Amino acid sequence: MTKRVHRALRLCAALSLPLSLVLVAGCDQAKSEAGSTAAAGAPQAAPVSAATVVEKEIVETQEFSGRLEAIERVEIRPRVPGYITAVQFSPGALVKKGQPLFTIDARPYQAELARAEANANSARARAGLAKVELERAERLLADRAIARREFDERSAGLKDLEAAARSSQAEVETARLNLAYTRVTSPIDGRVSKAEITVGNLVDQTAVLTSVVSTDRIYASFDGDEDTYLRVRGRAQGGKPVAVKIGLANETGFPHEGKLEFIDNRLDTATGSVRMRATFANTDGTLVPGLFARVQLSGGSTGAGGTSRALLIHDRAVATDQDRKYVFVIGKDNKAEYRPVTLGPAADGLRVVRKGLAPGEKIVVGGLQRVRPGAPVAPKLVPMDADPDAPAQAGAAPKAG
Repeated sequence: MTKRVHRALRLCAALSLPLSLVLVAGCDQAKSEAGSTAAAGAPQAAPVSAATVVEKEIVETQEFSGRLEAIERVEIRPRVPGYITAVQFSPGALVKKGQPLFTIDARPYQAELARAEANANSARARAGLAKVELERAERLLADRAIARREFDERSAGLKDLEAAARSSQAEVETARLNLAYTRVTSPIDGRVSKAEITVGNLVDQTAVLTSVVSTDRIYASFDGDEDTYLRVRGRAQGGKPVAVKIGLANETGFPHEGKLEFIDNRLDTATGSVRMRATFANTDGTLVPGLFARVQLSGGSTGAGGTSRALLIHDRAVATDQDRKYVFVIGKDNKAEYRPVTLGPAADGLRVVRKGLAPGEKIVVGGLQRVRPGAPVAPKLVPMDADPDAPAQAGAAPKAG
């Protein structure tokens, strides 16, 4: 009986060992699966590059496209009709005020002047005789030798002849002017165009002989936006200079400096722009009317030296949501915060932020494609003006491995 009990006990021990192993293995597998589920439920922080918003004094500028215009442009037309007898300039040459450009046949006008002078001499002689007769009549009237009526008639006759003499003298002046107009001269200093009418042609006052444009100073006209108008209007109306620079198509930067001279009195409602104009010195003649120009306008800054304090970020940190610009701010617990921003012009290689950010905030500048609003990120701080993508890729490499 005792042997049977011992065999039964040994059999039970043998059977219980595999069961305990199965139970332990099952517990370990359950713990592993639970750990995997927990790991899958917690999102991983995306590696990104972040930079601190820059705050500093800047000279705020904006750029526009414009055209150069002559300050003075004159179409040369003849004041008297006649035949062109001489062209006295070279096309494209610099001319001075009063320099002869064309000559019109002067012989008919010389004859007209001689006729007018003769008529004036005759009128003056008749008026002189009438004056002598009136003086004689005045003495006779004192002696009661003539009637009062005859004296009055002679007095009125003298006035009529004196008026006729003045009219004849005016005809002389007109004839003299017409003779002078046969010499067509330049009314301004500048550069002359080509001759539109050549020697031998009959011209009248409607004909355009050539044109002259001033060269010592020049305008640059451009269309500014509403924001620019609101910022520079106060300085311009207050008499404070607003600096403007331009560069031509073959020039680097903006080597020509001038000042804002004119702001139109209204905005174009169709385009939301306002016409503006600046003046520039052009002593070397480099600036030619009609050329395209890149215009850089300094903003209406009020700080010392024309500067203003602004917040700056890199353009690569800015994303677009339909018509809205936004950035991702590193918020509490390193979570990405969606933040709409209002941007201004470029300055010192960065972009001015007018609204949406505060000094000292950190924003994502690299790895934007891995960021979602409210998601955790693993920021690596880099300078704002550094290449924002290279640090983000370097941080992402170990994760991929």
